[in-house]
Amino acid sequence: MLKGIPSIIPPELLKILMEMGHGDEIVISDGNFPAASIAQRLVRCDGHGIPEILDAVLKFFPLDPYVEAPVMLMQVVPGDPVETPIWDVYKEIVKKHEPENNKFENIERFAFYERAKKAYAVVATGEKALYANIILKKGVVVE
Repeated sequence: MLKGIPSIIPPELLKILMEMGHGDEIVISDGNFPAASIAQRLVRCDGHGIPEILDAVLKFFPLDPYVEAPVMLMQVVPGDPVETPIWDVYKEIVKKHEPENNKFENIERFAFYERAKKAYAVVATGEKALYANIILKKGVVVE
């Protein structure tokens, strides 16, 4: 156990977050995402939802200030009537941790999968919301 590390963060995820460098990306995926077949490195957090994982990670994970949008969401497939209120939750969490650097980009579903294949790691959660997948691009620590 360590002080200051949210208990929701498993040791494997903490190690991965420490290994990541500037510009590396991490996917936090919902329960329907094909995480095991896409991930270069897979961390299972099945008993948790994305909002609590996102909030815990952003306590010490800087977002990249040198890109237009350091946060990416999987775009809803045209014609799909699914609503995505979880995106508003994400925006609140990101803004809480990154008041200035908090822009989001929507990425078409299959382009999102391709980008996820190149991500440093995928965190598979038990999130039940649809289109809840999110990618974070790591920035630099300047403290």
